Amino acid sequence: MVAVNRHMHAKRRLGLGLAALAAVLWSGVPAQAQQPEEKVLNIYNWSDYIADDTIKNFTKETGITVRYDVFDSNEVLNAKLVAGKSGYDIVVPTAPWARQQIDAKLLRKLDKSKLPNLANLDPGIQAKLATLDPNNEHLVDWMWGYTTVGINVDKVKAALGTTPMPVNVWELIFNPVYTSKLKSCGVSFLDSPSEVFPAALHYMGKPAYSKNAADYAAAGTMLQAVRPSVTLFSSSGYINDMANGAICVVFGWAGDINIARQRAIDAKKGVKIEALVPKNGAPLVFDTMAIPADAPHPNNAHLWMNYILRPEVQASLTNKVFFANPNKAGMKFVRKDVAENKSVFLSEEDLKKMIPPEAVPQDIRRVMTRTYTKFKTGR
Repeated sequence: MVAVNRHMHAKRRLGLGLAALAAVLWSGVPAQAQQPEEKVLNIYNWSDYIADDTIKNFTKETGITVRYDVFDSNEVLNAKLVAGKSGYDIVVPTAPWARQQIDAKLLRKLDKSKLPNLANLDPGIQAKLATLDPNNEHLVDWMWGYTTVGINVDKVKAALGTTPMPVNVWELIFNPVYTSKLKSCGVSFLDSPSEVFPAALHYMGKPAYSKNAADYAAAGTMLQAVRPSVTLFSSSGYINDMANGAICVVFGWAGDINIARQRAIDAKKGVKIEALVPKNGAPLVFDTMAIPADAPHPNNAHLWMNYILRPEVQASLTNKVFFANPNKAGMKFVRKDVAENKSVFLSEEDLKKMIPPEAVPQDIRRVMTRTYTKFKTGR
């Protein structure tokens, strides 16, 4: 009799198990998705791109442990996403690269019901992103800025001597007349073909995101002419090199140049750094939060995104790293000196001249990479 009862209980448990499984299958939600996520979030972001207390405050509020790694070029990030199983839940690709990753189905669509703070974002920024991510389905802007030229004011003046500063600031890095003089105090270029070529093509009067391979060949020839004067290729270390006076002119991101400026001010050694605003325009840069398609903790990723989109949180990022943010509701939390810095928050006139990002096809990206490699190696 006992054996029979045990058998009956076993059948009952089996029946309940099958019923639960059927309910899950009927809902269309995978069984594993019903399980609560572990309290872990893996983030892969650009270096020098977060406030001191962002992670600490998020963990305190949610109990989620954040594992935070950094990169310094889109090429490095893209290679990890293409390889798959990166383990990351949040990545921060620049918008044109994100478009390519969306096409390759490497990024997950957002669940906007979990992102009520999207309402805080500037509709104009959202519209610009929608040109690369229709309906803003995959991407949320982290920060935005532009590539430009940064200078050590006193060292550049000394190196140029009687040669006046050019009206077009791009001359400082793309014209051998200037680079040959500036070599003595150090010239640095971003170590990324996808950042160098849009600016170089724009300087030459060609489309910044040209789809014509011949344009990249022409840009390569132009770059070869200044190659003997380039003393450093760096996409992150140049910040400290600029702050301590080791280099005098950089082709970099405006926000990073302003970080160098702040570090120089804090060091009180008389190093004066300035991020120049090109009057004839520069390529805009939108760095975006996205969730990889194979992210192990997508719910935690949405919690992070919504947290960052709080006005005071996104403003705190700008206060630390000097990149503009898309959070219209957060401007009142931006430090006055940062909000009034016209190389961070561009004037309406300067913003109109800036070049919005575009995606380029794979064959052009390969041409770009090959041409850049020849430039960097000087061959």
